[in-house]
Amino acid sequence: MRILVPFLLSLLAAGPLSAQNAAPVGADQKTHVTAGQGATAASEASRAASTQKQGTAAPEGQPVVLDSVVAIVNGTVLLESDVEQERRFESLQLLPANQNNDTHAAEHLITRTLILQQMQQENQKAPNITQADVDKFVAELKKQLPGCLPTRCQSAAGWASYLAERGMTPAEVDARWHERLVVLDYLNQRFRTGLRIPPDQVQAYYQTNLLPQFRAKNEKAPSLKALQPRIEEILLQEQVTKQIDDWEATLRQQGSVQILVPAYGQSSTTAGEDDTPGGAL
Repeated sequence: MRILVPFLLSLLAAGPLSAQNAAPVGADQKTHVTAGQGATAASEASRAASTQKQGTAAPEGQPVVLDSVVAIVNGTVLLESDVEQERRFESLQLLPANQNNDTHAAEHLITRTLILQQMQQENQKAPNITQADVDKFVAELKKQLPGCLPTRCQSAAGWASYLAERGMTPAEVDARWHERLVVLDYLNQRFRTGLRIPPDQVQAYYQTNLLPQFRAKNEKAPSLKALQPRIEEILLQEQVTKQIDDWEATLRQQGSVQILVPAYGQSSTTAGEDDTPGGAL
């Protein structure tokens, strides 16, 4: 199987297993709440966040909050523990240090939840992604990870130990990587099919962006024909990225995204709903 959108891997770093179902895409297993339940969850999350920030204990006789709601996406509850799991998995993606944090993890988790919900609405069937496909990508991942080289992660025991230090298991990584390949296939089919790059755009990119780099190093540049496939790939990725950004914005506008932790972004609601604190369902 050929994955044509490698630049989306960090965006789609697979999240909690309870949140998604890869093959086939079925009902979301995360908790779905009603409007009333959503308001209650928002209130409880706010109180929990306040308590945690102040460092105070829960009142005597009341249960201690071990997990809290951070967002509600079209009725699907996302928890603080989900964000933590997402951040752990993204630590395998070689993201810049300033992007491997809870804020980016929450944003990626919300985005992927919206995509999976859309797949479910469209009754999308999962592509035939095999364990061999997953193994191929995980094998490449092992070659890039700091602390995994030169030989530690080549053995099953070494790989399990490496992941255990980061709060993960090989089975979890395999399952989540399978899911991300499912989502990537969906995005490729939806946004990339039929796209073509005109020859004049390829030539313009070659002359404007590539030739100056080789000239600056006093090196002879490869021919346009030799670089054409790579240039077409770059330009296609730019087009797909723009389309996905616009599509994601539409999903947010048409749906309801309540973000209960302000550091994780702003809530959005469907047209006509009240823009109350914490969002509306």
